[in-house]
Amino acid sequence: QVQLVESGGGLVQAGGSLRLSCAASGRAFSNDAMGWFRQAPGKEREFVAGISRSGDSTYYADFVKGRFTISRDNAKNTVYLQMRSLKPEDTAVYYCAAEFTSRRSVLRGEDEYGSWGQGTQVTVSS
Repeated sequence: QVQLVESGGGLVQAGGSLRLSCAASGRAFSNDAMGWFRQAPGKEREFVAGISRSGDSTYYADFVKGRFTISRDNAKNTVYLQMRSLKPEDTAVYYCAAEFTSRRSVLRGEDEYGSWGQGTQVTVSS
């Protein structure tokens, strides 16, 4: 099982930016599809962005398209989520997820991921 540790969350004003990082350890990172999810208070966890094992494919939820960018550095065993033009409705706990897979595609479903980080809080003030 891979261990995932998120960092980079915090408090930011609307319109600002944050970059989340997720460091992976425990197995070869390049065999994992990676994803970011979020959960706001009182709401279910939702998919935000995903990236394939090689990094050549990405997919975004409609509500973050054009504002967030997911990337990965397999040499550093780290996946990133660059968030720009943040809105108060982006406030949530953000989770990194990993799944060891032979598939080259992006995984979008929460139940497709077997490993999860502890989450990092992102708060966007208006």
